[in-house]
Amino acid sequence: MRDRPENSKPLEAFIARKIEIDELLERLAGLSDEHFNVHPDEVHWGHVGTLQSYIDFLRQVSDSAFREGEHAA
Repeated sequence: MRDRPENSKPLEAFIARKIEIDELLERLAGLSDEHFNVHPDEVHWGHVGTLQSYIDFLRQVSDSAFREGEHAA
């Protein structure tokens, strides 16, 4: 039987990163639930641009994670 390499340290680091991602996603979902702290009567094109930049960053992460877009194989 072959010995398996010790992976407790990488596993701990992996779980820590996963928890961090989960926390970030939860914060973003909460902010979205609050309409990004913008009252409907106060929305202007600057807010639209800000949301578009958020979408661009999130799309880059999503494409990388799912190997889509520019990250497609």
